[in-house]
Amino acid sequence: MYAAVMLAQAGHSVTIYEKNEKLGKKLFITGKGRCNLTNNCEVEELMKHVVTNPKFLYSAFYNCNAQDVMQFFEQNGLELKTERGNRVFPASDHSSDVIKTLEQALKKRKVTICLYHTVTKILTEQVQNQMRAAGVSVKDADGHQKLEYFDAVVVATGGLSYERTGSTGDGLQFARDLGLQVTECLPSLVPFEIKEDFCRELMGLSLRNVTLSCYTKKKNKEKLLYHDQGEMLFTHFGISGPLVLSASAYAGKAKGEPVWVEIDLKPALTMEQLDDRILRDFDAAKNKQVRNALDDLLPKKLIPVMIELAEIDPFKQVNAVTREERERLVSCMKKLTLHVAGTRGYEEAIITKGGVSVKEINPKTMETKQIPGLYFIGEVLDVDALTGGFNLQIAWSTAATVLLTQ
Repeated sequence: MYAAVMLAQAGHSVTIYEKNEKLGKKLFITGKGRCNLTNNCEVEELMKHVVTNPKFLYSAFYNCNAQDVMQFFEQNGLELKTERGNRVFPASDHSSDVIKTLEQALKKRKVTICLYHTVTKILTEQVQNQMRAAGVSVKDADGHQKLEYFDAVVVATGGLSYERTGSTGDGLQFARDLGLQVTECLPSLVPFEIKEDFCRELMGLSLRNVTLSCYTKKKNKEKLLYHDQGEMLFTHFGISGPLVLSASAYAGKAKGEPVWVEIDLKPALTMEQLDDRILRDFDAAKNKQVRNALDDLLPKKLIPVMIELAEIDPFKQVNAVTREERERLVSCMKKLTLHVAGTRGYEEAIITKGGVSVKEINPKTMETKQIPGLYFIGEVLDVDALTGGFNLQIAWSTAATVLLTQ
């Protein structure tokens, strides 16, 4: 939609083929239905939040930055607000208002919109020994196939996440059919499934201000993939929440090696300080059992799990707890280790990691190097970022960078 608006604004005649019954189904569910449409930060900060191929996006981000996107939506009548972490939302908190703004901009610029039209193939032709894009083969709502010819074709089909919105990997298949390289695709910004059974006991427990470190092994050496402080959540299958989703964006770099996370429940305290704190709590509850003496230190749900991991008898009186047992408890609290069995699927993944190789694309125009007139933008490309509006900014920036060269 954004690409169509920009191209129509530049004087081109534009047609959108949409296989769904309406535009923007994927956009509708972003940000839990509120649509975190960008992150109000400078380009260098945008680059820092891109996980895969940030350098490829350099031209696109400078061509269309977060402030440009905000200005576009505001000028087209959408009131915006900026929240914690520079996340930008429509003031109404309704993603439908973002879609309406784009639809009105399309209508104003006389873009032709064909709903229930599924593109099945990119057409090409030979021009002076060079294969170039010539149009598309389209199936309409009645199932009739027809060929439509154009000077250029822009593929903005997304990846594989949230299939029900129409993201079924069509663009990736178009690229493969044309001999373009497509990198391995994986669900990203997705919860982790955890091997430890106690996660189920902790289901629904949310932790704030904890530190999560994600590790793998490389040549038998421990390698840190991700480290940050924030919020997470225990689920019936493992762990989720902002920290976990961000960690998942880096987990693909393990390339099949084991992945585990270590959670520091008390990052503000050193091991010694935490031990002192436990001693003080125990001193104030001398005649209590261990299971009843940690209420000021840990969430109630977490206490039995931590005591079990530290191999302490929960019915033991605190004045009988040994130094070794206390040290084990401190260690468990500073380094709660969870082994990753895998990630949830594409239906729970916010984005797809992988896609059309950036080596195939001219970063200044988004045109494929091998096939003039063919462009790929957004999530279909092998670029991805962390949560916070950064992935939608990639979509807007790559869309605005499409430069028709003929």
